[in-house]
Amino acid sequence: MAERENFKLRIGDVAPGFRLPGTDGKWHSLEDFSGSELLLVVFSCNHCPYAQAWEGRLLEIGRRYPPEKLGMVMINPNETEHYPDDSMERMIERARRKNYPFPYLRDDSQDVARAYGAEVTPHPFLFDRSRRLIFQGKPDDNWEDPSRVRHPYLREAIEAALAGRPVPTPVTSVIGCSVKWK
Repeated sequence: MAERENFKLRIGDVAPGFRLPGTDGKWHSLEDFSGSELLLVVFSCNHCPYAQAWEGRLLEIGRRYPPEKLGMVMINPNETEHYPDDSMERMIERARRKNYPFPYLRDDSQDVARAYGAEVTPHPFLFDRSRRLIFQGKPDDNWEDPSRVRHPYLREAIEAALAGRPVPTPVTSVIGCSVKWK
């Protein structure tokens, strides 16, 4: 678990730029999402049990909102020498098998993960239209059992922001596997 006192980005900070290769064979940048009201950037990976447990809920969010409302991107920063399941080849396989509705990007240099201060996988960051941070934290309060979720923090943040209301819980701790740094 990573405590919010350790987070690099704070509420109101501007989203760091990026330009990374995706599993779709294209390069993607922050500017690609300029037509979206909100932008969700999630640092995740293939191998982590926490990322796998929350994956279905993140896919649901990606499918629920049209791109003009919510742009979404998932970024895998893990080193692959010791974690080969996080290689681009395996990312491509997973994105195809799970039919990811958003770009899944590879951060080989880990520069983007460092700029955002990604602590664990998954680590979501939600930005408003001016790309200022309005939420970061765990997707909800029960990674193990979706039927027992009482606080869907990320969904509540998206809904509130789209309705022009303040985000009810802008920051929570994050739970997951630590980012696998080189």
